[in-house]
Amino acid sequence: MTPNATAIVLERTVELASVPAPPLEETERAEIVAGWWHADGLDPLVDRAGNVVARLRSGHGPATFVAGHLDTVFDHDVTHGTEQRGTRLYGPGVGDNTVSVAALSALDIMLPQQLDRPVWIAATVGEEGFGNLAGATYLVQDPPVGIGALIALEGNYLGRVVTIGVGSVRWQVDLEGPGGHAWEAADNPSAIHDLAAIITGLDPLLADARNRARCSINVGHVEGGESINARSRKAAFRIDIRSADPHVLGDLDSAARRLVNTKKAPSVTANFKELGRRPAGSTPGSHPLVQAAADALQAAGVEPRYGAASTDANAAYAAGIPAVTVGITVGSDEHTPGEWIETAPIATGLAALADTIVRYDRKAG
Repeated sequence: MTPNATAIVLERTVELASVPAPPLEETERAEIVAGWWHADGLDPLVDRAGNVVARLRSGHGPATFVAGHLDTVFDHDVTHGTEQRGTRLYGPGVGDNTVSVAALSALDIMLPQQLDRPVWIAATVGEEGFGNLAGATYLVQDPPVGIGALIALEGNYLGRVVTIGVGSVRWQVDLEGPGGHAWEAADNPSAIHDLAAIITGLDPLLADARNRARCSINVGHVEGGESINARSRKAAFRIDIRSADPHVLGDLDSAARRLVNTKKAPSVTANFKELGRRPAGSTPGSHPLVQAAADALQAAGVEPRYGAASTDANAAYAAGIPAVTVGITVGSDEHTPGEWIETAPIATGLAALADTIVRYDRKAG
């Protein structure tokens, strides 16, 4: 069964990777996936968020959902497609997360026909960037059936069991002041100077927070100014604040907002616009789902390692649903056009995934 399943996954990975799918623009990919699942004899449906979902196995009680996100970080202007070079398959989004969506198709082949709990698969939208987990959030808030557990798939991380969801808050600050001539009005505040003072003050906020939990602050975009010889009237920056601890995340968010108001000049206004919010959370290592994932990897000859990441599982944590994130194969250079995956380990990843579902079904049943 495994070679057949692997061949299906590779074929569908190549097909899907040729189609651009920026966050919340996944309609074409969703149609392809729904077509696959219909041809497989499933009865897929597309929910209001744009997720494609289908039931694989019937059973009693809440269902185990396995989810892979349809979107990638690449826009339509990036050339899409794949190239096989030796044992590697290259292409934008091939590992994050196209191979995982293709892997959902293989579970119908690999799972036993009889399980105690229902099993559903979901190809979700809006996992990357400003998609803000739109698909996974809708799925856990308005599921087609009750959800007992969620397994999120990420392509490049075979062997990693993510039990901690890194939360994030993203916002933009627009600064606006009087401006003026660089010489004649040299004492007037400059929005760019205030922006620089704010950014410089961000890193010290991490000193205390890092004693409590792992966290980060990043300013990834700045803009502003009108002329080299003018005090800037406008400036803006975008900030990304992350932590695996929801309390630390909230404290850093508040501290950064206070800093903006402290560092700016009184005559400069600051307008905040929230761009995204991802909840932090976790599933204890003692939970049967975590144990099932680790045991399945060990049975497949892969030593499990534990980690933290921001994935569709974050939405499950916020809803009080146990969740883990696991990988399908190994690869690297994700979020770059040179992204690649190894094709040979896919068989191992599929076997471990199916075994995880079976082991959890026994433990939870």
